[in-house]
Amino acid sequence: MWLINSPIGRKVVMSVTGICLILFLTFHACMNVVALFSGDAYNTICELLGDNWYALLGTAGLAFLAVCHIVYAFILTAQNRRARGEQRYEVTSRRPEVEWASQNMLVLGIIIILGLCLHLYNFWANMMLAELTGCDPSIAGVAGPTDGAALIAYTFSQPVYVVLYIVWLVALWFHLTHGFWSSMQTLGWSGKVWFPRWKCIGNIYATLLILCFLAVVLVFFFKSLCGVA
Repeated sequence: MWLINSPIGRKVVMSVTGICLILFLTFHACMNVVALFSGDAYNTICELLGDNWYALLGTAGLAFLAVCHIVYAFILTAQNRRARGEQRYEVTSRRPEVEWASQNMLVLGIIIILGLCLHLYNFWANMMLAELTGCDPSIAGVAGPTDGAALIAYTFSQPVYVVLYIVWLVALWFHLTHGFWSSMQTLGWSGKVWFPRWKCIGNIYATLLILCFLAVVLVFFFKSLCGVA
């Protein structure tokens, strides 16, 4: 099958799964912003997205997309390294037209995977997984698996988590700014006119998306410093 065996097919899979994951991040960012205005409203959303069948189905679908994206990313990286051979050691400077993110997607990807594992540990394990297993999270101030607002407040009151999440979000921004226009290019939705437009749209979109996540981290951190519940 060309989607698996062909280099172009693998890039198409990477592009499609990447776009789907960006759409999920958009939903997730909008959901998280709600917590800035109303903890009760955020908890209502958490209850709707608990261990219900549609939430479980969506989680399984997201996991599948993420695994496909990650696996194909490593395959394409290994393929590109083999194609370059010893030439990659001969390059000592980066051409101006080559983005830093483009040359460091593997490093950025590893940081993003580690950040994802941390995020799953902090939130998914204490919410959906805890609800599925019937175990309440043993975290001070968190009433139960659907008390997402209290869990956010607790997590981002810890300076070490704040720093780790900021590093993760910065890496995600670099990854998204490159991945967005690259996906459009792979799918053939770009040209001399639209290529710079997609780059501009991607930069703006990724920046707004990451700022939403970053706002939640920083607002709850400063609230903890000021003793605001």
